[in-house]
Amino acid sequence: MNWMVQLAAAEATVPDILQETVPVAQEVAEDINKLKPNAILETLESWIPGLISLGYRLLVVGIIVLIGMRVIGAAKKVLNRSFERMEMEISLRKFLLSVLSAAMYLFLVLIAADRLGFNPASLVAVIGSAGVAIALSLQESLSNFAGGIIIMIMKPFRVGDYIVTTTTGMEGTVKTIGLIYTHILTSDNRMVVIPNGGLANSSITNVTAEEQRKVEILVGISYESDLKLAKDTLFRILDSHPLALHLENRMPEVVVSELGDSAVMLTARVWTNTGDYWKMRYGLIEEIKLTFDEAGIEIPYNKLDVNLHS
Repeated sequence: MNWMVQLAAAEATVPDILQETVPVAQEVAEDINKLKPNAILETLESWIPGLISLGYRLLVVGIIVLIGMRVIGAAKKVLNRSFERMEMEISLRKFLLSVLSAAMYLFLVLIAADRLGFNPASLVAVIGSAGVAIALSLQESLSNFAGGIIIMIMKPFRVGDYIVTTTTGMEGTVKTIGLIYTHILTSDNRMVVIPNGGLANSSITNVTAEEQRKVEILVGISYESDLKLAKDTLFRILDSHPLALHLENRMPEVVVSELGDSAVMLTARVWTNTGDYWKMRYGLIEEIKLTFDEAGIEIPYNKLDVNLHS
């Protein structure tokens, strides 16, 4: 019987609910009547000038971007050919092309933003602030980076050159030249990684920069030895060596360079190809010693003579 009582109570509240919903329905009907076709058309017509202006701007920006992309592509090809004619390192060439491309695209974006009504100065300020923050956080790396750019542009050495550095005291063959580090391989097959910042600010001896090198050997003979025989013998060794070069103003020579306390010092000079330098130098030192021994030419050395008298 409870459900019958509940049903009767619900039926009693229906008229009250209908009375509350009727005003709401009337308000909705009045709002719908306000949305007449003429009002909608008037609203759309008021939007038309703005839409036309936006469409015109988008069209202009599209044309600017299209032309700008073509100009940037042509400029990159011209720059790449120019860098190749300059014989620029491949890593530096790629880096400069990337930087210049980014700068040209950024300039294109600023032009497009200006046509769309944005303030380019604000964008430049944001980009500048970000750049300063990055530069401060990467100060040491940027120093090495700047050193790498200097090395690649000035070219104090190339890949394959044998260099000696004063800052690190290291020497070896250059294997790679990067934007941050340079890798050299020492004569005992150790790979040394040198930051470009310190390398660019140090004195560098490029041993293999030239095609020929002069081999210079200092030889001492005793005062009792035949000086003329020693000079002739030493010159014959230099002149007949298979790796010796006989070029104008670069002929083998032997001179008396010093009259020492216990020896007459002879300097032997002969030119050879850079790649044969060490082979010739070591071979000459051995041959000089053997030939002087056969000729009876004494090479003095520190010795102590002890005489015992009975």
